[in-house]
Amino acid sequence: MTAIRVLLVDDDPLVRAGLSLMLGGADDIDIVGEAADGAEVEALVDRTHPDVVLMDIRMPGVDGLTATERLRGRGQAPQVVVLTTFHADEQVLRALCAGAAGFVLKDTPPAEILTAVRRVAAGDPVLSPAVTRQLMRHAADGAADARRTRARARLAALNDREREVAVAVGRGLSNAEIATGLFMSVATVKTHVSRVLAKLGLNNRVQIALLAHDAGLLEEEQEGR
Repeated sequence: MTAIRVLLVDDDPLVRAGLSLMLGGADDIDIVGEAADGAEVEALVDRTHPDVVLMDIRMPGVDGLTATERLRGRGQAPQVVVLTTFHADEQVLRALCAGAAGFVLKDTPPAEILTAVRRVAAGDPVLSPAVTRQLMRHAADGAADARRTRARARLAALNDREREVAVAVGRGLSNAEIATGLFMSVATVKTHVSRVLAKLGLNNRVQIALLAHDAGLLEEEQEGR
């Protein structure tokens, strides 16, 4: 079994120590490095090649948002999970839009943080459907009409099947759940998700979910039931 390589980024040494102790005790997790500032992240990633970066949002030097944007703008970037003390923080939303695969609260139980790292490494976002809806509602506040127009124009590039998959991703469903609901194999779902990402120029499933919500696709699905 290949261990999941994890890089910890937090300006609080006690938080890093706690995460290292908690995650490092798992057989399938390997803590490959630690950083106290976002400015250190790119060099550490080049040196340690992590699969997942646990990234604090608020740091006194280069913050987690900026570091996430820099990382996700590179080729072969690791997945990023942001760490926060808030459920619906504007900075968390911006990090998700920048390409983070999700977020976990710092007071999340250890077992759930382990699950989050494993899920992100496997390609699934770390956002419950309830939290996803909360963040997406927050994203649409104040500019819903303009967002919907732009989102619909972008989604016009998808065919009908890809659109169905995008809606399912927006509902927070896993690949297995989408496969069951749309009567296709998990491998086919992954292919469709990859095509959606490529056609829309997105980084991950969270960004698909945000775009589907902005376009009103989730509301249309609810009304059609």
